[in-house]
Amino acid sequence: MSDQRRTLIQMLRQLLKEMEIVSSQGAGYYTCIPFAHRYNKLLDQARALFPSGGIIDSFEPMEEADPKDPGDKSKALLGIRIEISQLITLLESTGEGAKS
Repeated sequence: MSDQRRTLIQMLRQLLKEMEIVSSQGAGYYTCIPFAHRYNKLLDQARALFPSGGIIDSFEPMEEADPKDPGDKSKALLGIRIEISQLITLLESTGEGAKS
């Protein structure tokens, strides 16, 4: 597995941990914007690993918005978490030495 791929995976996992810490403090006390912004930047880096496209094209940037309603904030973070987990899975499954 390339160093860049390994680094991206670690950064995505760390982003998940940071999201968990912040969201555990209560939905009314955090913003979704930094998480969406960072995910979008990491997605751009991951796209460079797939020059011919393919399944990476099923990922779209997340809206960098901050819902006011706590329920909507939770939904936004859940969406970001799902995308991060799926991106980690893609990066791991397509890395050098990945089982076919």
